[in-house]
Amino acid sequence: MKHHDVIIIGAGAAGLMCAATAGYRGRDVLVLDNAKQAGRKILISGGGRCNFTNQKVEPHQFICGNPHFVKSAIARYRSTDFIELVERHGIEYHERDHGQLFCNDSAKEIVTMLLTECEWAGVSIKLRTDITRVNKTDSGQFTLSTSNGDLSCDSLVIATGGLSMPKLGATPFGYHIAEQFGLKVLPTYAGLVPFTWHSEQKQKFESLSGIAVPSTITAKDGTQFTEALLFTHRGLSGPAVLQISNYWKPGETISINLLPSENALEKIELALQHHPKQSLRNTLSHWLPKRLIEALFEAPQLDKALNQLGHGEREHIANALNDWQLMMNGTEGYRTAEVTLGGVDTNELSSKTMEAKNVSGLYFIGEVMDVSGWLGGFNFQWAWSSGVAAGMAV
Repeated sequence: MKHHDVIIIGAGAAGLMCAATAGYRGRDVLVLDNAKQAGRKILISGGGRCNFTNQKVEPHQFICGNPHFVKSAIARYRSTDFIELVERHGIEYHERDHGQLFCNDSAKEIVTMLLTECEWAGVSIKLRTDITRVNKTDSGQFTLSTSNGDLSCDSLVIATGGLSMPKLGATPFGYHIAEQFGLKVLPTYAGLVPFTWHSEQKQKFESLSGIAVPSTITAKDGTQFTEALLFTHRGLSGPAVLQISNYWKPGETISINLLPSENALEKIELALQHHPKQSLRNTLSHWLPKRLIEALFEAPQLDKALNQLGHGEREHIANALNDWQLMMNGTEGYRTAEVTLGGVDTNELSSKTMEAKNVSGLYFIGEVMDVSGWLGGFNFQWAWSSGVAAGMAV
């Protein structure tokens, strides 16, 4: 049975980062994955350009049952540290809205960088490897039965991710290992995911597919995001929707402000003063796409001149623009979700090392645990920070 100091299960962002960190410390590290290539989720992220981190990373940008858990790891390995690594490898990048950083060329550069770091650190990587059994011996070592033979190690790191994007090989493997060793796993949900229409909404709004507008979307708990809203034939998407999906529960309404930072009633009253005979349709079409206006309001109302609308009617129209209440059918689920909410309970883990408090030598990093970041590079930063935290400890 081949023995290694450290075995990491999962050759994704967190696993490779952890491997290189541990390897540079002189540890004998083996990374196992059942995929044909490493970093598959990195490769498709950010439209193939990989939003690898954010200029400004703060604890409040992460969702976790224990809001303090992320503080230690992201303070010790900051986004500036990862940016330095990217620059050392000569990868050119650019900044987009809200501090998001993307490769100029391709996400492949990030995967190549991580694999190069692993090579320099003496890490071994075995792909196309299925793991059938994991045990802990009385002596404290872990033993693994795999499709490529039996292995053992002193430290075992689970970096198998969540359930999002099953076509890339996502499985509940990490949760099963946690449960096998007595760790609590919190219920999981699809996160950073588009919403779907109810059937009657679909009839009314699916013709709006492709329209994007600025918006402020507010969840029932008061969390809100101001970003683009995109109509699709299945429902609603775009950055604002993906962000708010992390804070939405089935059966709750969302509030959409289609004129963010503007008072719709004041705008209507001003238009009434200057153009009393202008139709409501023409007035609203200056502010929002005509197709959207025609889906939100009935034709007889849109055909009225502004001076034919009573004050109560104008208020009602303004409310529909500033506070459009929608109850969505659900989400598109893990198929298109960018992250998995929930997972291994962080109360079971050390926030400094990511080691299980009651199982020495067992570590969990990245998306498998109950930490999910906002859209904008935060989930990758959690992969880097948690990977380094464990890599320094194994």
